[in-house]
Amino acid sequence: MSAQTPDPEREQSASEILGAALGGAARRAGLDPSESASTQKVVWSAIGGWRGILESVLPSLAFVVLFTISPEPLVLALGVSVGLAALFTIVRLVQKSPPSAAIGGLVAAGAAAGLALWTGRGQDNFVPGLITNAAYGTAILISALIGWSLIGLAVGFLMGEGTGWRADRRKRRAFFWLGIAWAALFFARLAVQLPLYLTEQVTALGTLKLIMGLPLFAPLIAVTWLVVRALYPRTPADDARSAA
Repeated sequence: MSAQTPDPEREQSASEILGAALGGAARRAGLDPSESASTQKVVWSAIGGWRGILESVLPSLAFVVLFTISPEPLVLALGVSVGLAALFTIVRLVQKSPPSAAIGGLVAAGAAAGLALWTGRGQDNFVPGLITNAAYGTAILISALIGWSLIGLAVGFLMGEGTGWRADRRKRRAFFWLGIAWAALFFARLAVQLPLYLTEQVTALGTLKLIMGLPLFAPLIAVTWLVVRALYPRTPADDARSAA
């Protein structure tokens, strides 16, 4: 039996679909290199502004504070955490603003709380986050190592280049190292937080999760944006279209 050879058309189609999905998500987050925007504005948009910061920080912070003050009953700390996530979602729905971020946070908070209540262990509230870091880090690392960087696929879609960046050695190298940097961020979180989870240090785990969240995410977004803009410098025609 002869080995089956990869189908280039199928591979290309899969990369285009994935690139479109990643690029669409980046565009909704305000990360579109084809638009004229300052690095500060892009980072602020990516984290969702003050609302995004509150939605990201408050549920976890509330759990950590309440659990530290009184570990029992566990349902109190979990209930307040999920309640805050639900409140943010309701506010977005009432104001008719995009609810995807808040809904995602609510689903994650609900799943984590459900697991912790089921096991009766406060540290299990952080299991979904650990799994997410492992999954994201692995996917981004593997994609970079095999030459199909997820970051490159997203940027290629946003810039209307598709997978053409793979023919440019400079771009391939840049997207490779950006992939390594993002994978390192996710694995660093895992390396620090997993031992705390295994040793049941819930307060330290929750605190470091917050410290290694937006404070590390925002600078890496800025670096990624600056690298991409250097790879795709804007022309006077681009500026004219943006101003029109």
